[in-house]
Amino acid sequence: MTEQNQAVEEEKLEAAEAETEAAETAEAEAQAEPTVEDLQARIEELEGRLKDEQLRGLANEQNLRRRHQEEIAATHKFAGQKFAAEMLPVKDYLEMALLDQSGNFEALKMGVQMTLNELQKAFDATQIKEINPAVGDKLDPHQHQAVQTVVSEQEPNTIVNVMKKGYSLSDRVLRPAMVVVAKKED
Repeated sequence: MTEQNQAVEEEKLEAAEAETEAAETAEAEAQAEPTVEDLQARIEELEGRLKDEQLRGLANEQNLRRRHQEEIAATHKFAGQKFAAEMLPVKDYLEMALLDQSGNFEALKMGVQMTLNELQKAFDATQIKEINPAVGDKLDPHQHQAVQTVVSEQEPNTIVNVMKKGYSLSDRVLRPAMVVVAKKED
């Protein structure tokens, strides 16, 4: 009987262990599968995070737009600053020339030449270039404006005379050269 008792005891122990394992497995499965409330809470948390990220993104975009508009406004406001600074010495020279009461024509001429030189430096510094076509050049409607046509022995649509030089700023025409153009005899 002792062996039988021992076998029965072992069977009881095995059954108890099996029950314990089944209970632990059920408990683990219950913990592994979240409840509907847990899932709802997780969804709300993720939606909150998403909304926060969206609001941050919108705020960042608005800040970038505002900064960009401020930079554009400042650029427009101070666009001529470099040119204005280059023009100050030209104004100074012109004022000095007007103050000269000596009556010395050569000194006045020298002052005007210095002023012109200073103006040319300002133009060079700000990339303003002359458009000064030569007599006989072909008319370029992008750089020249024909203000008059005259009968000439030159080929038609060629420049006969330059009335005013033109100017360009960084390859953009500020003012076209005013020219007289040749035409055929009627």
